[in-house]
Amino acid sequence: MPKPRFYFLSLGCAKNTVDSQSMTVLLDRAGYAICSCPEEADILIVNTCGFIEPARDESLVELRRLAEGKKPDQLLIAAGCLTQRYGEQVTRQVPGIDGLLGTRRWRDIVQVVQALREEGHPKPLCHFPETHMIDTEDGETPRFAVQGTSAYLMIADGCRRPCAFCAIPLIKGTAVSRLPEAIVEDARRLQEYGVREVNLIAQDTSDYGHDLGMVDGLANLLEELVRVAPEIDWFRILYAYPGCVTDRLIEVMATHPQIVPYLDMPLQHGHPEVLRRMRRPANIDWVYKTIGKMRTAMPDLALRTTFIVGYPGETQEEFEALLDFVTEIRFDRVGVFSFSFEVGTPSEPLGDPIPPEVKQERRGRLMTLQQRISLEKNQALVGRTLQTLIEGRGDGLSLGRSYRDAPETDGMVIVEEEIPVGEMVPVRITSALPYDLTGTTEINE
Repeated sequence: MPKPRFYFLSLGCAKNTVDSQSMTVLLDRAGYAICSCPEEADILIVNTCGFIEPARDESLVELRRLAEGKKPDQLLIAAGCLTQRYGEQVTRQVPGIDGLLGTRRWRDIVQVVQALREEGHPKPLCHFPETHMIDTEDGETPRFAVQGTSAYLMIADGCRRPCAFCAIPLIKGTAVSRLPEAIVEDARRLQEYGVREVNLIAQDTSDYGHDLGMVDGLANLLEELVRVAPEIDWFRILYAYPGCVTDRLIEVMATHPQIVPYLDMPLQHGHPEVLRRMRRPANIDWVYKTIGKMRTAMPDLALRTTFIVGYPGETQEEFEALLDFVTEIRFDRVGVFSFSFEVGTPSEPLGDPIPPEVKQERRGRLMTLQQRISLEKNQALVGRTLQTLIEGRGDGLSLGRSYRDAPETDGMVIVEEEIPVGEMVPVRITSALPYDLTGTTEINE
């Protein structure tokens, strides 16, 4: 008898990707087989994103697409952030959904599937277990997602920060750190799989271990990871929180070559009054001092950040101050988002007073400024040699990433020859674009 088949669509961030991979593992263990075509599946699963309106819209579009094409004997399950926060609304807007699953209940995926299969058709509206705010470890299910020879490794979930614009605490709950031994075991597995790059993820990686009573939890975790997984070439830190990058963390990053000199630290703005309205750390002096320390300890540091423009009350003067801030700091990578009004967040009473066209104009100006800075920084790399992880090839070229490039968000290194995927090779940079570099290997020179 053939195994029942499931089709999985994962939307949103890397944290969702890890949850999706963990659910896939559980279904595989329970005797289900994954397939790449929804028409061939018995179960259709969408792990949704509900962070901001465009992400919600994308999730609803994909759910409607699958619901409209669903066969009578197929099941459609909506999981993740959108269903966690807007479950009843989702079922009203998308007729045909058979089951819902919340963000911290991904471990119940097999239970949900089996219950729905046993109930037959027609079925109750939904099967939606009550939300747990703590995700317990079972010691067996990995909390990582492998993509080629790179992986995302979850170290914590949820967030305790008070950011006024953010719905994550409403969706995920407070921060819950995984036990160090569980993370270390996952790193060992990744090393056995031949993974070359591990990207540490959480809503706030720099808060790791706080709920476990740890001091400098992230720094200590990194030291243990490089010890137990010496064959992993790169460990990368994503999503650090301003004010929590300690001297100890800087020391650990600078001391261990496996930890790449790269930090993703979303600052959200460069004017203290806007940051106070956002309920974010507003000590701009700390930013200058800490970045100075990091660049002194790691001269090749690549620093990524994100900003929100058009936050309620942002004046033209405050926006100009943000431009000045970006000009002075000269970040390597910058993401810019227009403010998205979210019901239920602390910023809801402020409304959304800044017109869309003003937000768009400000976003365009900031992106144009950063594009110039990025090009200048890339041009300074011409003539240097960067270790590059190859991720694709064809037509006489290869595509890869250097330590300066996080997967899916940053630039690429275009190599002028075909190299096997998964290889890490030295590439001499010959030319620069605003976001990407081109070069040639030194293997045959």
